[in-house]
Amino acid sequence: MLKIAVIGLGDISGIHLSAIQANPKAELVAVSDIDETRREIVQGVNFYTDYQEMLEQESLDCVHICLPHYLHYPVTKACVEKGIHVFQEKPLALNTEEGLKLVRLEEANQKVKIGVCFQNRLNETVEKLQQIIHSNEYGQIVGIKGIVTWARPKSYYDKKPWRGKLDLAGGGVMINQSIHTLDLMQLFGGEVATIRGSVDQLLDYGIETEDTATAKIVFENGANGFFFATNANGNNSSVELQIIFENQKLTIKDNRLTRLDENGKKVMIEEDTKLDGSKFYYGASHKKLIDTFYTCIIANSQDYIHAKDALPSLQMIDAIIQSSNEKREIRIDDILISNRSLGDM
Repeated sequence: MLKIAVIGLGDISGIHLSAIQANPKAELVAVSDIDETRREIVQGVNFYTDYQEMLEQESLDCVHICLPHYLHYPVTKACVEKGIHVFQEKPLALNTEEGLKLVRLEEANQKVKIGVCFQNRLNETVEKLQQIIHSNEYGQIVGIKGIVTWARPKSYYDKKPWRGKLDLAGGGVMINQSIHTLDLMQLFGGEVATIRGSVDQLLDYGIETEDTATAKIVFENGANGFFFATNANGNNSSVELQIIFENQKLTIKDNRLTRLDENGKKVMIEEDTKLDGSKFYYGASHKKLIDTFYTCIIANSQDYIHAKDALPSLQMIDAIIQSSNEKREIRIDDILISNRSLGDM
């Protein structure tokens, strides 16, 4: 039985707690949050306001990190240095520079696993699309489109001010709402060669982070990508991912993977399991991913999303921000990782 703890009892933690409690091979033994009032969220386990005290006092196999972005690296590092496996909410870190530190940390501590929560990789539609891509039945990929049009009110940032600060969040709509889309675009398209991007603030919220971003992406294999994300939409519309092959066009939208028949009509290929409730747009694959990670811990296998697998999405975000600042195309290999300002956006 794996001994599990959770650090951070904010919005996303509920999904993690449910998955932990539903897994027969795991036991939730402790939680930590600086807010004493959250003690009542989880009954029957030890509660700590200091995660370092928890790491000292408890005998743990794995810790789930559900914290603001700026805490991902230092808290993960503290766990790894104590030999505790980590299952970490996205993003990997604040930026590429910090993400590389986590990659090196994992490489230097190979007995400890750092799994990153890109759960949408395990959506049924994504897994089926991956199979189709690898089969080459429709030819090579020539284009990829990723669209995220969501809505976030000013209260979203007022309630948790770190979300609107660059040094605490690392970015806005890209790193918070659409990093899964960027991750899947590079998963489908392969290594990214160049990006020409722009970031903006369409909402008058007085925050530092971007609420809207767009980019033209060129992949190493020659495919072209287009990415658009905003928090200025009227509601949380379905994410759209479209793959244009030489001989077909496949689209994931509204939790369905479709293709076009000979008459141009949509034909459904696969459909995702849906998450109940108001957070339906999170997807339903958190539990699947968490269960997989626990299996990897028990079997000492490597079939999980490593730190190095989560790094490309941060590189893409950094490149889009740098491109917007400098108004030029950026080669992924030439990212100036120290340049994190949104400039005179």
